Amino acid sequence: MLEQENRNKWSRITNYVKERFGDGEEPDIDVVLFLIGVRELGVPPQRKTFKKDQKLELMHIAICRLLSPYGYYKLEGLDDEGWPHYSLQKKLPHLKAGEQSLLMKEAVIRYFDDEIWD
Repeated sequence: MLEQENRNKWSRITNYVKERFGDGEEPDIDVVLFLIGVRELGVPPQRKTFKKDQKLELMHIAICRLLSPYGYYKLEGLDDEGWPHYSLQKKLPHLKAGEQSLLMKEAVIRYFDDEIWD
């Protein structure tokens, strides 16, 4: 379970996402990952629609970006279409579903602290 400070930060993030991109529903981790992927791609989400496979790729980009500070992935560069590509630097630990969710939420909080909030 997230500690209270991180629960507050996670709530701030989901409110931020809901206010700017939401349809009134509370965004889940997948929505947040998608938007981070879009941000990392550098295309405003309102200007482009993505196919299902591209949405999954955007979420993968977000996961790689979020786990880079932990040493799991390294940005190798961009392809001809501007999509970032990462390489695995060290094997991810085997985590239970709840532990995976906790790691990703903590990584999202770190990303927002470093990249979004002033």
